[in-house]
Parts: sequence; C-alpha cells; structure tokens
Amino acid sequence: MLTRKTERHFTNGSVYCLALEDGKLIEVTDTFLPFYTKNAIGRKQNKLDNYELGDRTERWMIGVSCMSGCPVGCKFCATGQMKSKWRSCTAEEIVEQVEFIRNLHPEIDTSKCKEFKVNMTRMGEPALNWDNVHKAADILRERYPNVHVYISTIGIKGTDFSWIKDNITLQISLHSFDEKQRDWLIPVTNKMTIEELGQIRTESKLKTTVNLTLVNESDFDIKKLEKYFDPAYFFIKLSPINKNATSELNKLGDGVIKGVNLV
Repeated sequence: MLTRKTERHFTNGSVYCLALEDGKLIEVTDTFLPFYTKNAIGRKQNKLDNYELGDRTERWMIGVSCMSGCPVGCKFCATGQMKSKWRSCTAEEIVEQVEFIRNLHPEIDTSKCKEFKVNMTRMGEPALNWDNVHKAADILRERYPNVHVYISTIGIKGTDFSWIKDNITLQISLHSFDEKQRDWLIPVTNKMTIEELGQIRTESKLKTTVNLTLVNESDFDIKKLEKYFDPAYFFIKLSPINKNATSELNKLGDGVIKGVNLV
C-alpha cells in the first residue's frame, strides 16, 4: 500500500513522493505530451512546436522507481542522497506505482491512448533489481497490452537483455566517452565498458537509446560514437543536468546543455 506524502504539479503533469509500507520513499511522475513528440528520430529534435501540450490521450508517461534510493551514487543524481538507505522494490511495488497514477485519472481508457508509456527512469538502477523489473514488465504487458515499457540502466556486467523485445525498450546511460570521467560520474566498478554497451542488441520495436548527460564538451567524442554505436541499433539522446543538491555539491554547474530544468 502506497502512502501519498508530498507532490508538485506543473503544466504537463505532476511528481509525487510516496511511502512504501515500510516507510521507504519513492518518486513517481505523471506527465503527458503531444503525440508528435514521439517521432524525435524522424524530426531530429524533441522540441515542442508550440505551447499546446496535448493531454494524456496522446502521450501518457508514468515514471516509476525500481528502488527506494540508489546504491550507484551518480554525481548529478539527487537520489544519491539516499545511497546508504536504499532498498529494491518488489515487482508488485513497481506495478502499484503505475496503478497509483492510473487511479488518479479513472476517466482515461489506456487502450485508447496513442501512447501509454511506463518509464523505469526514476529512483534506482534497474539492472541491480533485474528480476523484479522483468516481472513487473511482464505484469504490465499482460494488464495493459498496448503499454510501452522503457527501462533505463547504466549497464551492469552480466545483465540478461534477451527479454527486451517488442514494446519493451532499453536506454543505456553513458554520460561520457572518456572511461575515467565516466567512472567518476557513475562510481560503480561492475558496469559495462563503452565497447560492451555498443554490443547490446535487443528485439525491441525501437532502437536502444544512448543517453548522454554531458558535463563537459570533452565528454563527447564523435569518433567513439561512430565506432561503438551503430545507428542501425542506437538512438542518441542529449540530456541536461537537472540541478539538485548532489550536482551542486559536485560543482557540475549547468553542463553542456544550458538553460533547461526538467523534472
């Protein structure tokens, strides 16, 4: 049973802090966008054409946590403040987060949404809770046949990606093409190398996203991008730093992409 603690609302959605039964905290988001923003690859950008934000019948995205806190401690992630108090969510707790948001909007028939998407992109590292993430994805696909499940991971060695197929899509968090800088930004020793990440292949309907939150211009290397990430299998996404206490403590500033603040 989830308990609603605090929340923040903005133009195209909301973010909620919820408590699990044992009191551990998680973050869940409820957002929407116009359907045309789904075609970022074809449009070669993901900007809004105007101030019309659409509604949940177009692109409805629910962002869930696979952990309370996170043991990774990425240098720009606020979840790192809970590094010493983390725990994995069960598959049922992951699914319950989706149902929490669903129950806020009973008038919406998800089967009629142009896209109904569950993003496993909030608190936690999915690959460190892979069995529960897999089980939750299976439950969601059975409950909502049209759901698009989007899983973001740093890439842990030995992870089985064989079940990433059809309407399940993978995102890998790279953040730098310099291995030493990447080790500093993502301070875990058992993550896959850049070369190993480039060898990932899935059977998803969509390409694997390579997410780059660039701290410095030197973090980007077009030659390594061309060498390791075949455009037939990968889509490159540049993300801004969402300023928080952790990023400020590590003096990361605005990063390469300026003037953007995201939930």
